[in-house]
Amino acid sequence: MIDAAELVDNDFLRQFELKVEDDMAKIEYSLQDRKIFLTKLVIPEGITSEEFENDFLTLVFENISERNISVVPTSPEIAKFIRRNRKYKKMLPVGIRI
Repeated sequence: MIDAAELVDNDFLRQFELKVEDDMAKIEYSLQDRKIFLTKLVIPEGITSEEFENDFLTLVFENISERNISVVPTSPEIAKFIRRNRKYKKMLPVGIRI
């Protein structure tokens, strides 16, 4: 499991970052009003574990949940994560269905 302290919200570059050895996993986003649009998931090529992706996304969603912000997934990988983890569906804004 990944440690939550390792997750960085780089608001200047508008991305969540997680250092992995000599590389970085990241999720790019756009923040508008009380909604965060998760636009792109980038996992380093050397990591093929689906468990890593799941743990990384879980950390990001927990971080967003603490801020009480709605999530709009525009990346297919992130939409798939929400479909598999139904507890995060409540974070979708009204009218958005996955």
